[in-house]
Amino acid sequence: MKNSMTRIAAYICLAAALVSCEDFLTKTPSNRFSADDYFSNETRMRMYANGLIQGALPAFSTIAIGLDAYTDICATKNSTTLYLPGIYSADRAGGWTASDFSFLRRVNYMIENMPYGEDKVDPDVYAHYMGVARFWRAYRHWQLIKEYSDIPWLDHVVDKDEDMLYAPRDDREYVFHKLLEDIDYACTHCMTSQAYNVESRTVINGYIALALKAKMCLYEGSYRKYHRTNPASGKEWNGNYETADDLYAAAIDACRQLIGSGVFSLHTGNPMSAYSDLFLSEDIPSEEVIWSRQANEAMNIMHQTTLEYNSPTAAQKYSPTKELVSMYLNLDGTPVATDKVSVADEFTGRDYRLAQTVMGPGHTWLLNNGTVEAKAPNWTYVLTGYEFCKWNIEKQYCYTASRCNNSMPIIRYAEILLIYAEAMEETGQMDESVWESTVGAIRRRSGVTSIYPGSAAYKADPILTAYYNGDGIGKDVSNTMLEIRRERVTELCMEWNNRHDDLYRWAEGPIIARRYQGRGWRGIWVTQAEANNGISFNYFDYTVGQASNTARNYPVAKTGADLTWSLSEGNYGYLVYNYALEWSEKMYTYPISTKALTLNPGLGQNYGW
Repeated sequence: MKNSMTRIAAYICLAAALVSCEDFLTKTPSNRFSADDYFSNETRMRMYANGLIQGALPAFSTIAIGLDAYTDICATKNSTTLYLPGIYSADRAGGWTASDFSFLRRVNYMIENMPYGEDKVDPDVYAHYMGVARFWRAYRHWQLIKEYSDIPWLDHVVDKDEDMLYAPRDDREYVFHKLLEDIDYACTHCMTSQAYNVESRTVINGYIALALKAKMCLYEGSYRKYHRTNPASGKEWNGNYETADDLYAAAIDACRQLIGSGVFSLHTGNPMSAYSDLFLSEDIPSEEVIWSRQANEAMNIMHQTTLEYNSPTAAQKYSPTKELVSMYLNLDGTPVATDKVSVADEFTGRDYRLAQTVMGPGHTWLLNNGTVEAKAPNWTYVLTGYEFCKWNIEKQYCYTASRCNNSMPIIRYAEILLIYAEAMEETGQMDESVWESTVGAIRRRSGVTSIYPGSAAYKADPILTAYYNGDGIGKDVSNTMLEIRRERVTELCMEWNNRHDDLYRWAEGPIIARRYQGRGWRGIWVTQAEANNGISFNYFDYTVGQASNTARNYPVAKTGADLTWSLSEGNYGYLVYNYALEWSEKMYTYPISTKALTLNPGLGQNYGW
C-alpha cells in the first residue's frame, strides 16, 4: 500500500504543479503545457486526473465532523449562523464566488482537450479517464445542488464573454438529469481492475462511481418525495426528467451492481472493536471501504481530528446528545425502555457501536509516558456529559495538532447496504430477505440481534416513533423506515455529512431546531441522588450544579439562557445545554449572496430569502 500511496502522491503533486487552480472567469486552467501535446499518453492523463483528487476530495475534518456537527446528534459550543434566530441573510451569505466553480473549469478543460490524445492510447484507457473527469463534474454539480438547488449546468470551459455568465440558473431537475448522464458514463467506462481498485481506495474507479451514483440518486429521489416543491423556486417539481421512483430505481441498480460484484463485504471480527477498526487505522479495511481519504505518517499526511474533538479552545466542543445515544438498541434487538438512565449504567447490554462512538465505562487511552489508564470525561470540552470517541486516536500525543494518521472512509459498503434497504422500502420491495442481507447484517456485525420490523417479534419504539412522527405535520413513517433511519444514525453518524443530508432530504429540518423542547441539546440523565452526591464514571467523580465551572463541575444556572446549563426537572433530570435555534423552510437552501446578485441579477434569489 505504501508504494501505491507514494505513486499516487507523486501524481497528485506533479498534476497540482501543472494544473494549479486559476481564476474561473478570465484565465485558462494552465499556461504551462499545450493540451494537444499534453494528453498524449496514459501517464499524463493519470497525472491530470489524480491532480483533480487534490482539488475535490473531502477534507479530513469534513469527513469526520462536517455538517453533522450542526444537527440533533451533536451539541456545539456555538451553532452555525444559519440556524441562529434572525441572523442569516443574503447580505451575510458567502459562496457563489469564482472558487466555487474553478474546479469545474479544470474538469471541463480535461474533457474538452482529452480528444487530442484519443488516438494515442488504448480506447478503454481513454474512456476510463474521460469517465473520471465526468465523475468529478457530476460530483461537483451535486455538491452545489445540495447548497443552492437551482444552479448553472457547466459542461464546457466558459469564455469570459459568454452570455451564460449573466444568464439565470438552470432548473435543478435538468441539472441532475445531466449529471446523471455523467455518472452513468463513469459507471460504465471507469475501470475496476486491480490496477485501478488500489488498496488506498482513493483513485477514482468504476466501484467508486457506482457508490456515488447510489448515494446521489437516493438523496435526490427522497428529496423529490418528501419535498413538494423545489426549494429554489417554491414551485412544484416540473417532472420533465427523472421521477422520485426513477431515482430510487437507479440507486437500487447501482447497489445491486456493487453487491453482486463480490468485491466488498462488511468488515467483521470482534463486535466490540470491529466497528472502530474502520476509523482508527492508517490501513483501512479495504474489504468494506469503497472510497477513502488516506493518511500516512511516513509521508507526513496527517490531520488534527482528535484535537478538534478534544479541545476546549481549538474547535466547537463537539459533544454527543441524548438523542444520539437513545438511538442505539439493546443487544437483544429491542429498543431501550427509557432514556432516563444514569450514564454509569447506560452502556450495559447495548449495541457495541455505542461504546465505539461515545465514550463509555472502561474506556482507556495511552499516555505519553507509555502507560495506559482509564480515560475520564474532560468537562472543559464536553457540553452534554457525553464524549465522542469515534475517529479519536486515544494516544495523548494525538491531542496536539496534526498528529493523527488514521485514514478516513468516505463511502463504505455498509452505506451501500443501507441505501439499498431504504430504496427497496420506499418502492415497496422490502421483505425479510432484503432486510436480513442489509440492516440485519450490519446489526449482527455489532452484536445486535436482527428483528425484522414485519415479524411478530418486533416491538415498535415509541421514542423513535414520536421523534419522526411527532411534529404534528401529518407524517406517517413506517416502522421499517424508522428502523432504517435509526440504522443510518448508529452506523453512519459523523461521517461525511450523512445525518445533515438525511434530515434535509427527508424534510426533517425542524428537528435541528427542536432538539429538547426547543431549549437546547439534551445530555446525560442525572438522578436525584447523583445530583446530590456526584456520579462515578471511569474512576472519575464529578458533580453537577456548582456555582462555578471547573474541570470537574458543570455550573447549572437554571435560567435557561443561551450558553448555560440546566437540569430538566430543576434539581435533577436531563443535563441541557441551552441554545435557542430557529428553522424555516427556506433553510433547505442557502441564499445567493447579495454580492453575486449584484454582479448577475439574472441568477435570482432562492425562495424565501
